Amino acid sequence: MLAPYAVEHSLGRRFPEPQHPYRNDFQRDRDRVIHSRAFRRLEAKTQVFTRRYSDHFRNRLTHTLEVAQISRTIAAQLGLNVDLVEALALVHDIGHPPFGHAGGRALDAVMRQHGFFFDHNLHALRIVEDFELRYAAFRGLNLSFEVREGIIKHSRDYDPAEYPELSEYLLESRPPLEAQLIDATDELAYNTADLDDGYEAHLLAFDQIQEGVPLFAGFLNEVQRLYPDAPEKLQFNEVIRRMLDRWVGDLIQNTKQRIGKAGEGARPTLEDIRAYPQRLVSLSPESEAARRETKDFLHKNLYFCSALQPEKEAAERIITDLFELWMQHPGKLPESYREKAEDEPLARVICDYIAGMTDPYIYERYDKFCGS
Repeated sequence: MLAPYAVEHSLGRRFPEPQHPYRNDFQRDRDRVIHSRAFRRLEAKTQVFTRRYSDHFRNRLTHTLEVAQISRTIAAQLGLNVDLVEALALVHDIGHPPFGHAGGRALDAVMRQHGFFFDHNLHALRIVEDFELRYAAFRGLNLSFEVREGIIKHSRDYDPAEYPELSEYLLESRPPLEAQLIDATDELAYNTADLDDGYEAHLLAFDQIQEGVPLFAGFLNEVQRLYPDAPEKLQFNEVIRRMLDRWVGDLIQNTKQRIGKAGEGARPTLEDIRAYPQRLVSLSPESEAARRETKDFLHKNLYFCSALQPEKEAAERIITDLFELWMQHPGKLPESYREKAEDEPLARVICDYIAGMTDPYIYERYDKFCGS
């Protein structure tokens, strides 16, 4: 049973299609995303750590699957459309370039030198609208309006005056709760996962985390009372599990309360959610403070630590060098991209090419064109 504020039906697709006999629109969207080339490439794109540390750590694909699992759980408790939530979770990161956030920053920097910019949400929209070629009847995946809207609006708002080309996506309105949820679950997933991977990589020490993350320390006291003889790693696992469970439970309860207030005494409708001046999916102030403490700790002690700096510098160098090489010698681009450059700015075409690469492939391209 869906809540009255949930998305029940799609507003349609860009190219109308007959209804499937046993899958609804959002189930079809989920399946189209899973079978796309862009989704498969996530397996070889960095989340935080490259494979030189271990192949046990999260990559973009495993992170995406974790976000989908958490999102489905919360969506069911809130009475949201679980199929739409799952589709949005699975597609939310397909626009990321190689080398994680370092790659995204490097690509945006070189694009700005040529009067453009890189935004992974907008790039994801380009992927599902144009780049994926699987159907004879149309370009792209022909996803539902709600999934396309959620791709660009799940994590930020776009000013209608600055992005007139996105006017069809109701930029003056809030996205549905299904899309709002993805931004929250993304944060919860990587805050706990990055603590885990950082500890496994020996870049974060047990005592260091205990001292720098109060929520971790609080749960550790409980775990050590329950399992005093357990190995440190298993105690660590128990703490991380409790942290995630605390945040998920809090997100459910606090969002329910905020939804209730938005209805002004009645259960709000989807139209009420879209018209509400704020996003409604959020942690309580206390849990949000704990999440921010955790995120600040990760930024200070992991994301910008000296051990990861060489890889970030390499990512910047590789992307910058390849970008400028192809700007100066577009004839070295693959034929399909040379053809695209006849109709689109060369910088945008090169950006599209690089953003679609996996980590191994961009290394191979760099060795071929820029190696000594």
